[in-house]
Amino acid sequence: MSIVKLNNQGVKNATAFGSISSLGSMTLIKKLTASSSATLSFVDGSDGVTLDNSYKEYVFTFKDIHPSAQTNFTFQGNAVGGSGYNETITSAVFDAFHRENDGQTGLSYPSSGDQANGTSFQRVNFDAPIHNDSDASLSGYLHLFNPSSTVHVKHFIAQTNHMGFSSDPLSHHNFCSGYFNTTSAIDEIQFKMDSGTIDAGDICLYGIA
Repeated sequence: MSIVKLNNQGVKNATAFGSISSLGSMTLIKKLTASSSATLSFVDGSDGVTLDNSYKEYVFTFKDIHPSAQTNFTFQGNAVGGSGYNETITSAVFDAFHRENDGQTGLSYPSSGDQANGTSFQRVNFDAPIHNDSDASLSGYLHLFNPSSTVHVKHFIAQTNHMGFSSDPLSHHNFCSGYFNTTSAIDEIQFKMDSGTIDAGDICLYGIA
């Protein structure tokens, strides 16, 4: 646990303050690298993936996710024995943005990005799609809590930043949280773009002890 000391100069010695790694030791389970990939899937018991009661928290990190077209990055899950990646999700979202030319800033709740017991893939970026310029990408994480529980719904929190597509590009800081509205264990998570492919980028799965 990090200790934060305050003095007349502000915050001091805030080691790992605000970092997901401060929640506990993180063990790398699996890294998937996209190459014009339609989907990237993490399935418990397949290809070295663990997504069961070995950990009560899992984190997926996204590094330089680059789309083949101007589109959005999404995820969904399967319950044990399920298929189709169509679990019921309820979610809430908001984002902050700032244009490269400093011409506009904003904070909004883009309601088209949330779900109320929906079964669609959940977006993790909002308002503007991810730019597909060669230098554009999305990075961030998805934090999944106790997916093997058979008592409670499965909560998640995602936070990302992406270069948004516009006449003048912009930085979008995206926040998404919600839950899989099922008491069945979730043991599969899949990522994909709304359209096109994941042209490049890494997704890493960690277990948090």
